[in-house]
Amino acid sequence: MIRAVPGSTPETFTAVVIDEVDRTPSAVFRELTVEDLPDHDVLVEVEYSSLNYKDGLAVSGRQRIARRPPLVAGADLAGVVVESRDPGWRPGDRVVVNGWGMSETQAGGYTRYQRVDPGWLVRVPDAFSTEQAMAIGTAGYTAALCVDQLERWGVTAPATVLVTGAGGGVGSVAVALLAAAGFDVAASTGRPELRDYLSRLGASEIVDRADLTGSGRPLQAERWHGAVDSVGGSTLVNVLAGIRYGGAVAACGLAGGPELPGATVLPHILRGVALLGVDSVMAPHPLRAAAWQRLARDLRPDLLAEVSTVEPMSELPTLAEAILAGRIRGRVVIDVRR
Repeated sequence: MIRAVPGSTPETFTAVVIDEVDRTPSAVFRELTVEDLPDHDVLVEVEYSSLNYKDGLAVSGRQRIARRPPLVAGADLAGVVVESRDPGWRPGDRVVVNGWGMSETQAGGYTRYQRVDPGWLVRVPDAFSTEQAMAIGTAGYTAALCVDQLERWGVTAPATVLVTGAGGGVGSVAVALLAAAGFDVAASTGRPELRDYLSRLGASEIVDRADLTGSGRPLQAERWHGAVDSVGGSTLVNVLAGIRYGGAVAACGLAGGPELPGATVLPHILRGVALLGVDSVMAPHPLRAAAWQRLARDLRPDLLAEVSTVEPMSELPTLAEAILAGRIRGRVVIDVRR
C-alpha cells in the first residue's frame, strides 16, 4: 500500500465515479489525481468505505442518487488525515465521515483520497480501527442515533423494543446496541436462516416479517414499548399500530417505500404514540458525537466482527446488486485499496 506523507500523494489513484451515459446514471472505475478532488480544507487518505442501500442504488444506476455527476460514489469513509488547512485537524488524525451529502451532492468515499470539509469530520474512537469504523458506517451510526432518540423520548430499559429489517446493517447494530443497553429486543426478519445470528446479537424474540406487512387494523394489540424501523411502508404502519401507550418509533429508512398505506392518526391520538424521524445525513455534530460514544461503549468487538465482512472495491458492481436484492447480511466494509 502506498502511504502518503504531507505534501506527497500518488500521481493517480482509482475511484468509483457516477457519471451519466445517454442520460442514465452509470458507475465507472476512473483514475483520478488530487487535482480532481474538491477544494475542501482536509485531505484524507481513505482506507475503507462501506456499502449502504443508497450506495447500491447509486452504483447499480437504479436511481439517480448523484445529483451533480460526475461524482465519486460512497456515503462513508474512514482514514487518516494527510494534509489540513484547518487548525483542528493534523496529519495522522484518524477520522470518519458519514453523510453530509457524500455521493449525492458531494464527492464520496469510494476513492483512495478525498478532500472534505473539516466540519464533517469525527475522530475515530480509540476503541475502533478504521476498518471497524466502517463496519459500523452510516448504518451503525444511524442505529445509534435511533437508540439515543428513543431514550431521549423516554423509552428506557428494560422496555421491549422491536427492530425491523433486523438482518440488515441498521437492524443488526440496533439489535446489538439495544441488548447491550438492557432492552428486551424483538427482531423482525423475513429470513429464517438469520434466527441464530440475531439471537447471538441479543434478540430475545424473532418476529416474522410477514406479520408486519399488508393491511392491518389501525390499532392492534399493544406489543412493544418502542421500535427502530428501517423499512417504512406498510411495515411501519403495522408497527405503529402495535406500540404500547406512550411509546415511540424511531424511523430511519424506506426500503419498503416512502408511503404509509392505510395509516391513520389513531395510534398517535388514542395511545400517544410518537413517530420520531431520524436523519443521519445532516445530523449536527453533538448528536453524531453522542452516537459514536454509544457505539464505542456498547458495541462489543466480537459482535462487530459478527455483523461485518470486508470486500474489495473492485467487487462493488456485484455487491450493489446483492444489497438491493436483500442478499447482504449485516455490514459490508469496502477496502478502497483493492
